[in-house]
Amino acid sequence: MKAMILAAGKGTRVRPLTYDLPKPMIPILGKPVMAYLIEYLASYGVREIMVNVSHLHHKIEEFFGDGSQYGVQIGYSFEGYINDFGEVTAEPLGSAGGIKKIQQFGQFFDDTVIVICGDALIDLDLSSALFEHKQKGALASVITKEVPWDKVDNYGVVVMDQEGRVESFQEKPKQNEALSNFASTGIYIFEPEVIDLIPADTMFDIGSELFPLMAKKGLPFYAQQRFFNWIDIGSVTDFWSVLQNVMLGQVAQLEMPGKQIADGVWAGLNTSIDWDGTTIEGPVYIGSGCRIDAGSKIVGPTWIGHGSHICSGAQVVRSVLFEYTRILGGAQLDEAIVFKQYSVDRAGQMRRLPEAGIPDWGDARDRLPENESTVS
Repeated sequence: MKAMILAAGKGTRVRPLTYDLPKPMIPILGKPVMAYLIEYLASYGVREIMVNVSHLHHKIEEFFGDGSQYGVQIGYSFEGYINDFGEVTAEPLGSAGGIKKIQQFGQFFDDTVIVICGDALIDLDLSSALFEHKQKGALASVITKEVPWDKVDNYGVVVMDQEGRVESFQEKPKQNEALSNFASTGIYIFEPEVIDLIPADTMFDIGSELFPLMAKKGLPFYAQQRFFNWIDIGSVTDFWSVLQNVMLGQVAQLEMPGKQIADGVWAGLNTSIDWDGTTIEGPVYIGSGCRIDAGSKIVGPTWIGHGSHICSGAQVVRSVLFEYTRILGGAQLDEAIVFKQYSVDRAGQMRRLPEAGIPDWGDARDRLPENESTVS
C-alpha cells in the first residue's frame, strides 16, 4: 500500500505562521504535524510515501529527508518554476493536479493509495476504512465526519445516499445552502483509475472539481462515516485551540515532552527558572534553554518554545510562544500566539512588531539592556 501527503498549499489562513513555515511543518508539542502523519502511516505498514511540495518546499525536504528515520521511503514532487530573476517560484497545481503530475512522471500510483492532507492529526482505523472501500468496490472513498451546521462553510461537504454512495459534493457552502453537514476530512482512498480522470498539466482540485466530476459520472464513489479524532488546523486560531486541547490531555497518545519538574509543569534541558515570586500554573511546557525571571507569572495551557525569556513582571496566560521569544517585564500576553515579529490573539487579530507601538515582546537572542527590561 502506498500513500500521498498533500503538502503544497500556501496555508494563507494560518498566516503569519506560514510566512516562514510550510503548513505541514507547524509544530504540535514541538513536532511537525506531518511527522505525526508519517508515523501514523508507518504504523499501518505503509512504506512508500510521495509528498507534493511547493511553498517553502526545502524546509519539508530538509527535515524529513528520505524518510529512513521513520522506517519509510519518502519522495517529493516540486510544483513551481524558476522565474526570470533566477528565483524559485511556488506554483501549486491543486490537490488533484499534484497527484496527476506524479503519476505522469513515474506511474507511482499502481495500486490502492491513501491520500491525506498534511495539516491534521488523525487516529482513523485505516484497516477498517480500507476493508469498507474494497467491500463496496469503490473507485474512491472519502472519509467524513459530522460537523455542526454553523461550521459547514469551513469544509467541503458530502451528500450521500443510505448506502454511502456520493450524490454530490459542495465546497464550503453557506449554511443556508448546505445539503449536508458531513465534512470531508481530507482523507481519501483512491484506485489508480481515479487518477485517469484528472486532466494533465493543469490546476485541478479534488474537492471542487474531481469529486463533482465523479458524482456526475455516477462512478462507484463512496463516503464513509467514521468516528475518530480529526484535529484540523484550518486557521491560526484553530492552531491555538488545538494546542490548548492537546496540552490539557484531551487528545489521546500525545504526551508532553521534557521532564516534569513541578505539578503540571514540564521543561526541556538546561532551563533556568527563578522561583522567587514566580507563579506557574500548569499545564505549561518550558523549552530547553529558556529563562524564567523572578516575579513572572505563567498560566497554562501555555507552550514556551526553546531559547525563550520571560522577564520579571511579565504575565503569559494560555499562550503559545515560538522559539527565542522574549516577553518583556510588565507585558501581559493573554490567549495569544507569538511567532517571531508577529503576535496573533485568539480572535485572529495580528500585530507586527514595527506596528505594535511599545512592544511587549521581542527576540530573545538580542541583548537586553536594563532599561528595556520593563514596559511602561
